[in-house]
Amino acid sequence: MRGMEFMMGMENDPLIATIHHLMDFPEEVEKVVSTPARAYVRDRKAMASTPADVKDVPGALVFEIDMPGAKTGEIKVQVEDDHTLVVSGERRRAEDKEAKYQRMERRMGKFMRKFPLPEDANLEAITACFQEGVLTVRVEKKPPPELKKAKTIEVKVGGSSEG
Repeated sequence: MRGMEFMMGMENDPLIATIHHLMDFPEEVEKVVSTPARAYVRDRKAMASTPADVKDVPGALVFEIDMPGAKTGEIKVQVEDDHTLVVSGERRRAEDKEAKYQRMERRMGKFMRKFPLPEDANLEAITACFQEGVLTVRVEKKPPPELKKAKTIEVKVGGSSEG
């Protein structure tokens, strides 16, 4: 975990930004050159560049994830391995053959976040709403199990217990 914490603080480091820039290939090249190491770096980059807030509210967990410029059809919300919430998708830049970009700073491409869910998460009661560039995913919690009442056995005075 310490290595991941180290990397999470370096997303604004110029050296890391340069390495990420050098590893960004067009999608056609990505299909040919894809390796497990590149996939790992791509996934880590996608996760680091997708900010999210997670709130524990009465009866639910609420995930608010910034996705400016994304379209509803480009967003996937899934549950993997029984208790991992995965939000993923892709932001695409509109083709403009007449424009010559002077600067391209807006993040385009794939995005992904993974969130471990607690054991009391109700996987059958998950909702997602996308509004004004923010995806809100609500995961309801299962009610706590009711404690079974102890069975009281009447104690009789005298007599014998038959059995």
